[in-house]
Amino acid sequence: MRRGLSSFNVASLALGLAFLYLPILILVIYSFNASRLVTVWGGWSTRWYVSLLDNQAMLEAAWVSLRVAFVTACAATVLGTLAALALVRAGRFRGRLLFGGLIYAPLVMPEVITGLALLLLFVAVEIERGFWAVTIAHTTLTMGFVAVIVQARLIGFDRSLEEAAMDLGCPPLRTFMTVTLPLIAPAIAAGWVLAFMLSLDDLVIASFVTGPGATTLPIRIYSEVRLGVRPEINAVCTIIVAVVAIGIVTVSLMTKFSNAKPAPARAEP
Repeated sequence: MRRGLSSFNVASLALGLAFLYLPILILVIYSFNASRLVTVWGGWSTRWYVSLLDNQAMLEAAWVSLRVAFVTACAATVLGTLAALALVRAGRFRGRLLFGGLIYAPLVMPEVITGLALLLLFVAVEIERGFWAVTIAHTTLTMGFVAVIVQARLIGFDRSLEEAAMDLGCPPLRTFMTVTLPLIAPAIAAGWVLAFMLSLDDLVIASFVTGPGATTLPIRIYSEVRLGVRPEINAVCTIIVAVVAIGIVTVSLMTKFSNAKPAPARAEP
């Protein structure tokens, strides 16, 4: 009975992984296809990766996405960390439930609704759609993820370390900079990487608030795919998959490291 159940679990896991990752694997393999026809295998080649260097539009879109993702990650990390500190350290202040709901709402709200709401806001306050509009929109989307990661680290934080530092005469700000911040740094770094990856991959929200000169890489890929899949698209998508995979592994390792508690020191005889 247990052996049959185990076989069923293994088969279910294999089917689930195949459903999720087999299309990505096919995409990666065909990015090395020498044939110009994406559905006809013509041997192994890296010619399409080399041809990306001559695709000026794709390179400009990639540069825009990298700049947006970097600024977004920095802003979301600062705001998300401050929000996490307020939720964990400020106690039961008035409006705490509303504040937490506003922070976490973008995590569960459909991106179409978020993108449309931000578009209406930018039009109402007369903010020109472009680089900064996309950056603000991505910051709104990603700061909640940073807040969740940092808040999880702060909840398990040993406050006695801060109390010991302040008992020795360390001011609160210096205590935070020298004691608290280094201990929660892995969680903050994990939040930064996650915000960077989410901004780099976003298509829906960016398509609402983008403007001239602010075409991100996902928007460029989507616009070219509508006219037909070219081999260069497979190559650039493979690069994005590799970057995202590295980012996910980095976030996982940082989160694991931040949640790991040091073993208590043994008292010497």
